[in-house]
Amino acid sequence: MSKILVVWPPHVPGYFNAGHHTPLFEVAAHLRRRPGVEHVDALDGGALNVNWKDLGATLHQGRYDVIAMMNDYDAVDGFERFLSYTRELCPGAKVVTFGRLSALNPGHFVRYDLDAVVRSGDPECGVGDYVEAVLAGDPERPLPGVQVRTAEGWTAPTGPGRTLEPDQWALPDVREIPYDAYERLYARDERKFCGIPFRRELVVPTARGCPVGCSYCDVHEIFGLRERRLSVDTVLEYIAAARQAEPSFEYVSFYAPTFTLDRPWTRELCHRLLDLPDRLPWKCTTTVPHLEEELVRLMGAAGCVRISVGLETLDPDGHSSLPRSKRVHQDKFERLARWCADSGIELNAFVMVGLPGTSPEGTDATVAFARSLDVRVRPTLYTPLHDLRPTMTTAEVSRYNRHTLTTPTAPDLAERHYEHIFGPEPRVTRVHERVPRAAAAAPA
Repeated sequence: MSKILVVWPPHVPGYFNAGHHTPLFEVAAHLRRRPGVEHVDALDGGALNVNWKDLGATLHQGRYDVIAMMNDYDAVDGFERFLSYTRELCPGAKVVTFGRLSALNPGHFVRYDLDAVVRSGDPECGVGDYVEAVLAGDPERPLPGVQVRTAEGWTAPTGPGRTLEPDQWALPDVREIPYDAYERLYARDERKFCGIPFRRELVVPTARGCPVGCSYCDVHEIFGLRERRLSVDTVLEYIAAARQAEPSFEYVSFYAPTFTLDRPWTRELCHRLLDLPDRLPWKCTTTVPHLEEELVRLMGAAGCVRISVGLETLDPDGHSSLPRSKRVHQDKFERLARWCADSGIELNAFVMVGLPGTSPEGTDATVAFARSLDVRVRPTLYTPLHDLRPTMTTAEVSRYNRHTLTTPTAPDLAERHYEHIFGPEPRVTRVHERVPRAAAAAPA
């Protein structure tokens, strides 16, 4: 019997977004469609919900043929420990890693006791192709988008990794996702994590790729500049099936880099939602230029309770670090805040701390202006992902988590940056009050 484990190893998350964890379950769902794969377990141990004893038992009892290990900027600290447990407790398994970090810095991973690294393309394709090679008895076979370890060393991929069109995506099985753990991480809004406190979130992976191409973002580097998006029918069918399997969902998070990039699609979705008597409230992420008053009002009427936008900065000196379409000025942002308020939508602004060209005073002014409009502010530290190098140590790579500075910085400037990231938060969300509890849920 061929057995596969798709796992995010235990670690202490610096930031948590359930949407960032969905690739684990998408890979697992995709592998279940692959020929020769008889059993797939999915274990997300990255939400303070799994200890090393639990993981050891999983490995010892599982006797897996292949273990697909998810990686990320915020989860490399325990990489070696996980691999030591794996080699000790499941010695027959081949181990492949996939994730955002190996897509941007694949050379870093050749130092670890791995058998393969997915470095480009959709993770389902890279992991699936390697699994097929292992099950066929040819684990050293050269593959597209995957570097493979052989007796002679590491081989290069045969070409770029393959990608899937949206109708080929396998969406997550909600029955294997640790929602209780996710909710505990979202419960304190002072952390400025992305979820809505006290309510159960259904993440719907809606789109991949983004043509905006921000230099500090990894989406276009990993998934390309061409957006790929599920049909409205598929989205609504998935929501209905998920609610049938797990009736406790209370809102939907549409996981897409720029949710309103395709405005006709967004309008169609909203009109379809308006026709549903039991639609769930929902939230999304997009950019200021991809919103207009009519669309915002339609989204609010269709149940949207939060729109997150990459504001980044209102400091004109920092606009040279942004794509032209994202250079937002105060009057435009103020109009958007008013449209959202009038439509019953909480506006959430991502503000980039330390963006090249900006000053501490400019960042302070951006945050103060947003808060004066009663906008929720989610500050994040500018992180030059393009500076990642294969020769970096694990400790150096782990600093690329948008929480810690990656380059030498004067102490007084570092203190001002860290005050935004780690200082007290004067405003916490009340948006959960607009999201009714599910009938079976306990009161908040």
